[in-house]
Amino acid sequence: MSANEKAKAKAEQIKGAAKREAGRAVGDESKAAKGRSEKTKGDLRGAKEKIKDAFKE
Repeated sequence: MSANEKAKAKAEQIKGAAKREAGRAVGDESKAAKGRSEKTKGDLRGAKEKIKDAFKE
């Protein structure tokens, strides 16, 4: 299950970064902000998984 969550986190990070850059490229600040929030969500999900792994050991 943890590997699945880590994959979701990485996917969110990549998707968010791509959306942010696309928004910046066309000057759409709303899309860029959504991309930043998605990337942050992925970062937090990844951090949560790292913490869970630390307590498993």
